[in-house]
Amino acid sequence: MRAEVQTFVADGLLPDDDGDEGEIERRVRQLEAIRRPVTTEEAHALATCFGPDDCFGVAWSLVHLIETAPGPLPSVTRPGPNSDDWQHTLWSRWGV
Repeated sequence: MRAEVQTFVADGLLPDDDGDEGEIERRVRQLEAIRRPVTTEEAHALATCFGPDDCFGVAWSLVHLIETAPGPLPSVTRPGPNSDDWQHTLWSRWGV
């Protein structure tokens, strides 16, 4: 896994819309530093980084980055009833 992806994933979930502006800008820069396409492994790791809301659209940028992986992504399981909206969004968009 590339260092840029590892850094993004290590910083955890995206902040919510009430998050610090500097933190949101930093995460955007991290996301923009990841060259496309991502690998399947990277896509799975990135899919763990969604926060509670769309983070001023940053979450949609993350969805589009994940979608650059060769797909449909293997070993993706159907989200359970307690899964967040982003996992359901990825499930439906990956077409599995």
